[in-house]
Amino acid sequence: MTDEELEREAEGFKEQGNAFYIKKDYAEAFNYYTKAIDMCPKNASYYGNRAATLMMLCRYREALEDSQQAVRLDNTFVKGHLREGKCHLSLGNAMAANRCFQRVLELEPDNSQAQQEVKNTEAILEYERMAEIGFDKRDYRMVVFCMDRALDSAPACHKFKILKAECLALLGRYPEAQAVASDILRMDSTNADALYVRGLCLYYEDCIDKAVQFFVQALRMAPDHDKARLACRNAKALKAKKEEGNKAFKDGNFEAAYDLYSDALTIDPNNIKTNAKLYCNRATVGSKLNKLEQAIEDCTKAIKLDETYIKAYLRRAQCYMDTEQYEEAVRDYEKVYQTEHTKEHKHLLKNAQLELKKSKRKDYYKVLGVDKNATEDEIKKAYRKRALLHHPDRHSGASTEVQKEEEKKFKEVGEAFSVLSDPKKKSRYDSGQDLEDDGMNMGDFDANNIFKAFFGGPGGFSFEGKLCCDVFRIYSSLHI
Repeated sequence: MTDEELEREAEGFKEQGNAFYIKKDYAEAFNYYTKAIDMCPKNASYYGNRAATLMMLCRYREALEDSQQAVRLDNTFVKGHLREGKCHLSLGNAMAANRCFQRVLELEPDNSQAQQEVKNTEAILEYERMAEIGFDKRDYRMVVFCMDRALDSAPACHKFKILKAECLALLGRYPEAQAVASDILRMDSTNADALYVRGLCLYYEDCIDKAVQFFVQALRMAPDHDKARLACRNAKALKAKKEEGNKAFKDGNFEAAYDLYSDALTIDPNNIKTNAKLYCNRATVGSKLNKLEQAIEDCTKAIKLDETYIKAYLRRAQCYMDTEQYEEAVRDYEKVYQTEHTKEHKHLLKNAQLELKKSKRKDYYKVLGVDKNATEDEIKKAYRKRALLHHPDRHSGASTEVQKEEEKKFKEVGEAFSVLSDPKKKSRYDSGQDLEDDGMNMGDFDANNIFKAFFGGPGGFSFEGKLCCDVFRIYSSLHI
C-alpha cells in the first residue's frame, strides 16, 4: 500500500474510533485508534485520541505515555500538552502537570482550560503542603481532609491514597483504611506502601502476628521502607513485653507485671487498642497492689482510648466499689448493663445501687470505729470506748457548742450500738433495709438508757449520779 492509502485507511480507523468514543464505548474506540496508530505511527493526533480514550478508562499511566509521544511528534500540539498535564495531575505529579499547562499557555495565552488547570495544580501543591504540616503535628483529620481535596483532581494518585489510608488507620478508622489499601493492592499486589497500611491496620487492631507478616512482605518489596521496618520492630517488641507482663501476673509477681505493662505503654502511643488493654491490665495489677486510685486512673485512660471497652468499665467500677465511691460505680455498671444485658451485670448494678443507698445512711460501723466484719465483743468494746469518750458529763465544763456536739456524738454511738448489737437489726441494716420498718424510731431514741443498761446501775440514771463518777474513774484508768 502507498503512503497515501495507508493514511486514508488510518483516517478511516480514526473516524470509527471517534464514533465509538462518542458512544462512550471506550474499549472499541481504543481498538480503532490503535489500528490507526499501527497504520501511521507518526501521527500525533492518533496518540492524542488514544490518550483521551485511556483517560476515560482511568488508565492514566498508559495515557501519559501516549500523550508524551504525541507532543514528541508535534511540540505545538495543544491537546497533547493538555492531556499530558491532566495525566500528570491525575497521578498526583502537580509540578510536572504545571509545566505542561504552562507550555499550553505559551502556545495559547488565553487558553481558559489551561488557566483553570494551573489553578488546580497550585491547589494540589497547597494541599500537599498543608498535609505535611498536619502529619508532623499529628493532626490526622486535617491530612485526610487535604488528601480528599487533592484526590478530587488526582484520583489515580497512589501516594495521596496511601497517606490518607495511613492517617485513617492512625485515627482508628480501620475499615476505611483497609478499603483504600485493598483497592491499591488489587491493581498492584506488590505495592509496599499498601502492604504497610494493611499491616498497620492489623497492628492497631491488636492482630500483631498477622500485622508482622504484612510488614515483612512490604520490606521484601521495598527493603528501605523505614515505616514498615519501625512498625515491625514495634509490633514485635509490644507483643513480647505484653506477654512478659501477662506471665508475671499469672505467676503472682505483681510488681514486675506492673513495670512490664508500664514499659509496654511507652513503645507506641499510636496503638490505641493495644494500649487500652495495657492500661486495663495495669489497672488490674494496681488493684492487686492496693493502688486503687491509680487503677481508676488507668481504667479511665483505657476508656478514653476505647469507649466500648467493657472490661475497663467493670474494672473501674470495682475499684470505685472498693474505695466506696458508689455513685461512680453505679454509673459505670449502668453503662455496662446498657451495653450487655447479662444476669451478672444486672447483679453487679443492683449491688452497687444497694451500697449507694446504704452509704447515704449513717454508717454505724464508722460511728463505732469498727470493721463491717467486727465480732460482738469488738462491737461492745468499741461502744464502751466511744460512749465514755463522748458522754456529756465528761464535757460538762466545755462550751455550749462543744457540749451539743459531744451530746450528738454520744447519741449516735448509742444508736449504732443498739443496731449492731441486735442480730435482727444488724442483719436488716447490713442488707440496706430501712430500720423504721422494724419499729425503730431514731428520733425518739434515748442514748442514756443504752449507756445505763450497758454499764449497769440503779434506776433513775443521770449524768450527775454515782454511776457516772465510777465509770469515768474506770475510763481514766484505762487511758483510752
